[in-house]
Amino acid sequence: MSPFDLTPQPGESVDWSAVESQLPWFATMIGVEQSPRYHAEGDVHTHVKMVVDDLVASPAWAERDPDSRADLFVAALFHDLGKVYCTRREDDGSITSRGHAERGSVLARQELWRCGVPFERRERVCAVVRWHMLPFHLVSRSEANRLSYRVAETVRWEDVLTHATSDARGRICDDLDDILDRVQLAREWVEAAGCAAKNYGFPDDHARVLYFRGDRAHPDVPTWEPRRLTVTLLSGLPGAGKDRWIERERGHSPVVSLDRIRARLKVDPTDNQGRVVQAAREAAREHLRDGRDFVWNATHLSRRLRSLSISLCLQYGARVEIVYVESPASRLFAQNRRRPDAVPEGAIDRLLRRWEVPDRTEAHAVQFVTGD
Repeated sequence: MSPFDLTPQPGESVDWSAVESQLPWFATMIGVEQSPRYHAEGDVHTHVKMVVDDLVASPAWAERDPDSRADLFVAALFHDLGKVYCTRREDDGSITSRGHAERGSVLARQELWRCGVPFERRERVCAVVRWHMLPFHLVSRSEANRLSYRVAETVRWEDVLTHATSDARGRICDDLDDILDRVQLAREWVEAAGCAAKNYGFPDDHARVLYFRGDRAHPDVPTWEPRRLTVTLLSGLPGAGKDRWIERERGHSPVVSLDRIRARLKVDPTDNQGRVVQAAREAAREHLRDGRDFVWNATHLSRRLRSLSISLCLQYGARVEIVYVESPASRLFAQNRRRPDAVPEGAIDRLLRRWEVPDRTEAHAVQFVTGD
């Protein structure tokens, strides 16, 4: 069942018995500890229910259109799921959950993908989960503007701020007023930064790429756009349809394919991939040195792995376009099983743990090819 189907109407209470019975993952938060300094209400499960209850009772939520209300409701259900896997008791006895927002967004992506939730709706929810902690700390961060602009590339700031207000009120702590003040300061900051309601207006694509990579201090300086060659970087799970897209759209382009390199080197998908990656990077360098457009076909599922490939391309003055290819879960596993070099489903499950969808902060252009 899709969690969106459980969204209450304004004025209604959450049907928690339905949530508990229809969403098995929700119970995994029971008993997960939190720091009593910030969460005297108890475990993660208790906190999340308090956050959701506050959200659906708030005027800000009731004023939204039905789709926006449902998106925020589902994001609130998921927002601290990452704590199940990230919570630690440190040597000094303190309880921490570093990285839980990033982990939670990946978990939400997996669950909603398996439920068949449309791509754009799913990614709106995942973005709120990914950035739900930022309003509490934004104004104290040295890169506050860069972070503000990055969030605006994937989600409306108002969604993040609406969630953050309920996230603050859905807890018991001594510094609630201070937390709410920080959320308000974050709101004022992004309004002053010019990205509260839309993407920041960069002068060109290359300026945007360099700024988000940390190579430019100021976002408003125009740059020389790379024109020497274009690299099309494929991203997507095994079996998503990347090869079919290449045949249809880039049939005559040279292709650096990790699958072909694995076959040539006789490396199994479950083996160490060091030799395969090194061979792929060397093949890419040949095209880059010759100034030849090419397609780089790999899963490139995490932002970190994409960044490594993009860095190499930028060193040679290339324009990078990411093409992200996705299929519904049922179709993807069926397509993968039909492949002559099918990837073991256990290996796909491991890839899912670091599944991050690309965005415009990473490359000159991003195209989404989904099977919705």
